[in-house]
Amino acid sequence: MLEPRDARDAVYAEIDLLATWTKWVPFSEGARTIDRLPGVYSMRSGDSIVYVGMAGERAGSGSSKPSGMRGRLARYTSGKAAASGFGEAALDRALADVAFVRQQLNALEEGEPRRTTEWAKDAIGWHRAELRWTTCADADAARGLEDQIVRLLRPHGIWNR
Repeated sequence: MLEPRDARDAVYAEIDLLATWTKWVPFSEGARTIDRLPGVYSMRSGDSIVYVGMAGERAGSGSSKPSGMRGRLARYTSGKAAASGFGEAALDRALADVAFVRQQLNALEEGEPRRTTEWAKDAIGWHRAELRWTTCADADAARGLEDQIVRLLRPHGIWNR
């Protein structure tokens, strides 16, 4: 029988074969350079994949140019996704970390109250997330790949609900 870490690593190897993935990059870098196409993205913290998401053909704000995955990740980098997807998952976990909350309370006590969007951005930074992605033909293909990966990762503690 495989040890839990070995079983997880075997699943990671299986996921690697499901698509042509980019290399892992820091979240902030990847969010700026990720494709404006439909696709699936993975986040990791440390050596664990913690979240998998997808984006279809999103219309860009004020533009007819689709923004795909870049548009979705822009919600996270702006802090506007504090109640959905990876933004919510990262914030929930940061709020359960006494050191993160203490950091936020110190800022408040120093007269620097911050908006929820700032807390959400800080939470993503707190986890030092890395990102990788793959493009897909359309939203349906991306949704199918995301579902497949989430099913594989569910027993290994991913943050997806």
